[in-house]
This record gives sequence, C-alpha cells and structure tokens, in this order.
Amino acid sequence: MNVAYDEYLADRIRQQLDQRHQPYQEKRMMGGLCFMVDDKMCMGVSDDRLMVRADPDDYARLLRLPGAGVMNFTGRPLKGFLFVEPAGIDRDEDLSGWVQRCLDYNPKAQRSARRQKKRP
Repeated sequence: MNVAYDEYLADRIRQQLDQRHQPYQEKRMMGGLCFMVDDKMCMGVSDDRLMVRADPDDYARLLRLPGAGVMNFTGRPLKGFLFVEPAGIDRDEDLSGWVQRCLDYNPKAQRSARRQKKRP
C-alpha cells in the first residue's frame, strides 16, 4: 500500500505540536493523515500539502496567503478548510503560523456528528 501523504511534512507537524506540548492523535482519513486535537480534526497532510481547518470567518483572508488554496474533495469548496502547497510552508516559520491558526480555531470547531454521539 502506498503512503498518500508526505511523511516529512507529517514529522514537521509533529515537531510543531510537540514543541507546544499540545496533545494530539493521528488518524488516517481523507486520503491522508489527520492530526486530531480534542477529538476534532485540526490539520492534516494530503500528498505534499498541508490540510488546514481554520475559522470560516477568516477563510477569504487566508486564501490570499502564499500557497493557500481551496480544499475541494466533493466538487465544491469546503469553507474553513484549505490546502497549503509546499511553497507556502517550506519555511518552519510559515508552517508554524498555519499550525497556530489551526490550534487557535480548534476550541471553536464542531466535532463530527459521529464523535458527538459517542461522547457521554
């Protein structure tokens, strides 16, 4: 089975989360690897791109940042979800900024319906 994500980028994200002492879990989904924080998809890796879950109110502004683009799995954009191409995250400072945006939004993000049903 082929790996559908860039392991080096996944390692860089792990380092960013570990430096922040942020608990997380990893889960294969959406054709790549997702990093779950507080049982919610926070960010991930698909191919060589960073998958970002950010505040939908910031969506238009974030799309203007270098390397950012619409995340589209179903034929229509998913508002609040973006892909960031390698050029937009090559520098550790740039990746760090995206990781922080994801973590900042995470407390406001909704859990999936399946997750909500499992919680007591």
